[in-house]
Amino acid sequence: MRNLFALFACVLISTHISAQPNVAIKRIDPTNWWVGMKNQNLQLLVYGPGAGTLSYSISYPGIKLVKTSKVKNPNYAFLDINIAPSTKPGTCNIIGKSGTKTITRPYLLKQRDKIIKGTGVTSADFIYLVMPDRFANGDTTNDKFGDMADATVDANNPVLRHGGDLKGITDHFDYLQELGVTAIWPTPVIENDEQLKQEAPDRMQAGYHGYHFTDHYKVDRRFGGDEGYLQFSKILHQKGIKLVQDAVYNHVSDEHWMYKDQPTKDWFNNWPVYTGTTHKEQALADPHGAETDRRLLVDGWFTSFLPDLNLRNPYLANYLIQHAIWSTEMFAVDAWRIDTYKYNDPAFMNRCNQALLTEYPNMHIFGETVASNPYGLSYFVKNNVSFPFKSNLPGTLDFPLNYAIVDALKQRFGWDEGVSRLYQTLAQDGLYADPMKLVTSLDNHDMDRFLSMIGEDFERYKMGVTWLLTTRGIPSWYYGTEILMKNTRNPSDAEVRRNFPGGFPGDRDNKFTSKGRSKKENDAFDYVKKLTNYRKTTPALHSGKLVQYVPNEGIYVYFRYDNNKTIMVATNTNDKETKLETKRFSERMNGFTRARNVMTSETISNVSTLTLPAKTAIVLELVK
Repeated sequence: MRNLFALFACVLISTHISAQPNVAIKRIDPTNWWVGMKNQNLQLLVYGPGAGTLSYSISYPGIKLVKTSKVKNPNYAFLDINIAPSTKPGTCNIIGKSGTKTITRPYLLKQRDKIIKGTGVTSADFIYLVMPDRFANGDTTNDKFGDMADATVDANNPVLRHGGDLKGITDHFDYLQELGVTAIWPTPVIENDEQLKQEAPDRMQAGYHGYHFTDHYKVDRRFGGDEGYLQFSKILHQKGIKLVQDAVYNHVSDEHWMYKDQPTKDWFNNWPVYTGTTHKEQALADPHGAETDRRLLVDGWFTSFLPDLNLRNPYLANYLIQHAIWSTEMFAVDAWRIDTYKYNDPAFMNRCNQALLTEYPNMHIFGETVASNPYGLSYFVKNNVSFPFKSNLPGTLDFPLNYAIVDALKQRFGWDEGVSRLYQTLAQDGLYADPMKLVTSLDNHDMDRFLSMIGEDFERYKMGVTWLLTTRGIPSWYYGTEILMKNTRNPSDAEVRRNFPGGFPGDRDNKFTSKGRSKKENDAFDYVKKLTNYRKTTPALHSGKLVQYVPNEGIYVYFRYDNNKTIMVATNTNDKETKLETKRFSERMNGFTRARNVMTSETISNVSTLTLPAKTAIVLELVK
């Protein structure tokens, strides 16, 4: 009888144990944190089978678990903790209990290192935009991994991965420094562990560009992983170059772990049927705009395979903001570029921007807002317009100026055409709180190459380069434009994202060296190099005041000046040489009798009349 009772008891115990849920904690995000941060509050996302069913506690001096929040999905819990200023670095234990089951997960609180983060980029900088997969392959051993969803690599196929990585960029730091680069902006390096996507009926596309996140807290191993990015940042800062990180808040890949197991029903902007964004930013700034159009812009999906994040969800908002701060602290990020800015919930973006600026007051943040005119662009940045919503974004990519430069080079001069477009665009700078914080460009990874846009005209190329590097703002530069890389987006964006010649095994030419470049390519490289390096050492040119004059018969003149120096930029957009009488510009030229041509070093002994060759912009340092 006793044996029968014992057997019955064992069965009961066994049944009770097997009835316990198979609870586990697979991850805690952020993956670590730091003591001594200005914001003492942190919200941890705890994830794993049944993680939301656990009761949590934390025992560590200075750490207080303020609140545990559960959501409908039992695999998630959100822990609000407070980290007192006196808290010491170390490892605290996060303890979860369910019945007799106890799970303990260590959580590291680091000491902040002495590397300064968030130094920002300014108008004194020259930003180099580079797509790591297409620039150079520094480590062929990380080209592909069998346990990743996309294990294809083919440097000859324009839409697949090519194998470029962060080490490939560091291997060519000397090239970049020779060019005058002071900041590097890589397209996103966060993991894109996804299958090939159907880009067109007859074409697949890989996530080589980096904009399809699948795990925010992993740097893609094919770029070098976390350690590779840490080393990249370290070497970069040792060289005196700043790091700009590319953020994506609007969407993730449909293969993101969080999309496959969604925390809440409103984590994403879901529609009864697939609904794409209108891309019409006018809906936000339009005083007559309809709320329906505003919602379609912000909540519509970018593509069918990029789930649109609902940035109004408070847990998601915290998750993304903390990731931005974590990345800044972990990788010593100096500035942020925000992808697809106009599609993001405006209130969330203000909160995110402010959180970064509170922690890093010198941080520069600039958004990607493709807007056709300055009024539309000004809505998304600090401005002087009485919009009902006031953005706190410090800077933005200046697409209207980009379009105006191209039009000025392609169109014949007229009242509103040609170089008048450039003048009129800059004349609207009063819309912006600080136009010097706008990031300017000639092209980027989503546009036709600059040289192709202007008909491969080398003289017009030099004019555009001159305007970019001598007008107001923070110039950014797309890799390869300095060696006359060309192409259009037909049939896909991959055509304007071709490999930098010399960066990949088997390349016939190495255009990282002067010997590998043609004469015209060297002329282009040397032109950019000379002007960027002069700009770097001339505060009047990169940070001085701007005065421009109304263009007349295709001639456009403006000045950059401070108390120490005055620079004159005079452009003849016509096909014939002309003589320019400078009496009209006396308010800026009074007292100056001579000049030095910055690009040729020629001395001009009399500046009362200037000779302007056809299709030329000259840069003159005025001398009394």
